[in-house]
Amino acid sequence: MQFLADENFPRISINHLRGLGYDVASCSEDAPQAADEEVLARAIREERFLLTFDRDYGELIYRLGFPSPIGVIYFRDRPQNPAESAERLCNTIDRGIDFTGMFTVLELEKVRQRPLP
Repeated sequence: MQFLADENFPRISINHLRGLGYDVASCSEDAPQAADEEVLARAIREERFLLTFDRDYGELIYRLGFPSPIGVIYFRDRPQNPAESAERLCNTIDRGIDFTGMFTVLELEKVRQRPLP
């Protein structure tokens, strides 16, 4: 599974996911201050799931009609610690939830999904 971590995704979580063998590209490392539209285009081009805390991606995709990547994983709640994001993602993967073609919202107590256009 390949991910693109938006600039707001914690570096500790990125490193944790990499340590588990996931391929994680990081906007904060190689494309700081990239516009959301550029991040979406990169996720599409590189066939990566987008990891973000930025709800604007939903507006870009659903309301403004921007092309969508293979999947978007939106963390709705801010983590208590920087490693929590990776832990929540791994727990969701372990539960067998498929992110492909979905806008996934990870909340503290539940997971919601909506098909991408």
